[in-house]
Amino acid sequence: MGASMSTPTSPTVKAEAMMAAPPQGCPMHQEAQPVKVSPPSECPMHQAQPVKASPPSDCPMHRATAGPAHQDRAYEFVQCPMKAAAGAKDDIDPANMMPPPNQMPAPDQPFDLSTVREESNIPRHNTDKNWVYPSEQMFWNAMLRKGWRWRDDDLEAADMTNIINIHNKNNEQAWQEILKWEAMHARECPCGPTLKRFGGKAKEFSPRARMRHWMGYELPFDRHDWIVDRCGKEVRYIIDYYDGEINRDTYQFSILDVRPAFDSLDAVWDRMKVAWWRWTS
Repeated sequence: MGASMSTPTSPTVKAEAMMAAPPQGCPMHQEAQPVKVSPPSECPMHQAQPVKASPPSDCPMHRATAGPAHQDRAYEFVQCPMKAAAGAKDDIDPANMMPPPNQMPAPDQPFDLSTVREESNIPRHNTDKNWVYPSEQMFWNAMLRKGWRWRDDDLEAADMTNIINIHNKNNEQAWQEILKWEAMHARECPCGPTLKRFGGKAKEFSPRARMRHWMGYELPFDRHDWIVDRCGKEVRYIIDYYDGEINRDTYQFSILDVRPAFDSLDAVWDRMKVAWWRWTS
């Protein structure tokens, strides 16, 4: 466009009592005899299983756990704790290629930024909620993380408000374009598609963008790949963002080129049909 997881005492007493009173006739020094008595399975000695101590956070039992109250992040993609210490990028959420929500101001931040977040109209996969856009503060921190420094640009607090509005409008526009493609599959997916995950690939120009560039057109300033769930089937969409004239009323700025990637015969057939409709319209 996101970052959860008794030992009963009475059986122990029972086990100790059984060991303290061996059967009559047994020699006093037969210390191995109590071993033959099987303590209840809930005794502490049966519970020292390291697997239960701290399973990795990406294990299945963690996937149904609710996320943070506001975002409900996609925890099924969270890295294992031991991997998080392996590198600086291990805390990136693969669902949206963003770091965990950070609403704290940066140390040298020149002005305060809003921490209010806006809910999108884009449904999230496997939930009854929509994706939630980052706040101005989260967007600022994400830019710093990518190497941007505010001193290089003469930015004001109002500029960040405009950036967030343009960012959110671009995403809403992209989803509407995806829905136009998905309308061709309404019968096989009557409930409609959901957005599963996405990521930016600004420096990886698509073959279509390169071909347009060879023909004299400008390259896109950004590219996203969105993975859409079509009632159980994953479909990858490529979104190229081109500069356009900003509409100060709606904050619509970019010209989008949205289409399914050539990952399947269905996608090839969809693009052939749309190309024919455009050619004959």
